[in-house]
Amino acid sequence: MKNVALVTGASSGIGKELARLHASKGGDLVIVARREQALLELKSELENQYGVKVECIPSDLSDPNSPQQIFEKCESDNVEVEYLINNAGFGGHGRFYEREWAKDEAMIQVNITSLVHLTRLFLPVMVERKRGKILNTASTAGFIPGPLQAVYYATKAFVVSFSQAIDEELRSANANVTVTALCPGAVATEFVQAGDLDGVEVFKNAKSAASVAQVGYDAMMGGKLIAINQFSLKMMINWIIPFLPRRMLLKMSRQTMEKSEK
Repeated sequence: MKNVALVTGASSGIGKELARLHASKGGDLVIVARREQALLELKSELENQYGVKVECIPSDLSDPNSPQQIFEKCESDNVEVEYLINNAGFGGHGRFYEREWAKDEAMIQVNITSLVHLTRLFLPVMVERKRGKILNTASTAGFIPGPLQAVYYATKAFVVSFSQAIDEELRSANANVTVTALCPGAVATEFVQAGDLDGVEVFKNAKSAASVAQVGYDAMMGGKLIAINQFSLKMMINWIIPFLPRRMLLKMSRQTMEKSEK
């Protein structure tokens, strides 16, 4: 396999579109997700349409052992990963003290721990060969606290911070490896149903997964630090949010996550 991208959460949404983008450029793929049948269908589509090689690794990243198993599978198959795309993640709606702990614990495992572990496993090889790129799917949620999605917003804040810090370490070491954080606004994917977000106002004007994937892929290839898919969100994050009183910001953030009555 050549010019390989490993994409987690590849069975749907942004991850699926990122896999399609990479295949359209002639790159081979390792696609990872829980649903094996969805991976096999994507593998068939990409191999038939673009003539690339695609390896499927069914894996649940809420399992703490999954990153090591994914890495060892690539090692045993002599697959050299050029692009690590940590896209898998999910959210959940409701007051933190009323939510099931098991769901939030799994969210932290997928959104943070598995992402960090995969990065730690694959990054040393990239540094050694002085070549590679990492794309971490974060969110504009990573720039503010998120009442009614407290844990999800906090996990994305971690990803935004972690990605930037690692990129600077690599830059100072002249490693020729970059890390990009993709920070979209609302996206029309299965994330909405899976996270119990139906009826949340902000998702009524959600952008397509394909458009977000294009922004993220281009930013990764260009070695950009942060990729935000809408100019209005860039303005909000950089020029409005920093100057708002904290309580006002929290109230506004909560209101965006409230569900409209049917």
